[in-house]
Amino acid sequence: MSNHQTSEFCPPMLNGVSASKVYLPKLQPMPKSIFAYLCAQFQHIGAAEWRQRFHDGLVYDAVGNVLSTDSAYLENQHVFYYRFLAREIEVPFQHEILFENDHFLVVNKPHFLTISPTGQYVQQTLLVRLKQQTGIEHLTPIHRLDRETAGLVLFSKRIETRGAYQQMFAERRVQKTYHAIAPFNPELNFPRTVRLHMQKGEPFYTMRVLDKAPNSETDISLLEYDSTWAKYELKPHTGKQHQLRVHLNSLSCPIKNDPFYPKVVHKTDDDFSQPLQLLAKKLSFKDPITQQLMLFNSHFELTL
Repeated sequence: MSNHQTSEFCPPMLNGVSASKVYLPKLQPMPKSIFAYLCAQFQHIGAAEWRQRFHDGLVYDAVGNVLSTDSAYLENQHVFYYRFLAREIEVPFQHEILFENDHFLVVNKPHFLTISPTGQYVQQTLLVRLKQQTGIEHLTPIHRLDRETAGLVLFSKRIETRGAYQQMFAERRVQKTYHAIAPFNPELNFPRTVRLHMQKGEPFYTMRVLDKAPNSETDISLLEYDSTWAKYELKPHTGKQHQLRVHLNSLSCPIKNDPFYPKVVHKTDDDFSQPLQLLAKKLSFKDPITQQLMLFNSHFELTL
């Protein structure tokens, strides 16, 4: 007799959202139900939200049966669930696919759109919107832009070649060029290179500068200016969180509409009135699969 179990259910995407997978370990005492276990295991998610997921048919066992809140605990098995939020603030700006081949997409990300699902955004993220649009479940961002930053993002389409593109970014074989609008200071000379030691700050989602050996580097040049504002071109050689924002702020030239630097200004999530004036303008690299030189340019423009 064959010992092979039924092959594991492969849940489909729903509205661009892939299922999450949870292993149910052997426990003593055994939980009363899968529902009880999930509530205990994921306490940051309320019982009412788990109950709604079961009610909506969004929780499955390993072979694809829809589970209920009464379903018995199944030790040493997997369950799948889908994550949807009851209320999400709609981001009223659209992305655009600029380029696509067999291996990757290049996308123009608008301001205010988070790249991947987080606590308060699922449907209103660039990844889920793209999965809905393309039907490609394995789509994965190869690098990140802050929610506030607009411009070019590369997404891998294929699991088999994803690592080659991730390695290309990890080894800094990608030339990135950004534009930013920030105050004009006639006493500063450009071009210049800023080198700083950056590490996590307070609050935790900000960065601070320490008087230690530099771990971040950016070339900055001046493109145009008037009496108040200037447009800067920034070419980072490292990829620290908020690097460009911190580097310009260190010159007393904080990027226009920056909610974190020089000080944190709390805005409501539905306030789209003052986008951070930072744009990922160009990406260039030698494609690790085809060996072709690739150059991409966002047609978004920042103006003084």
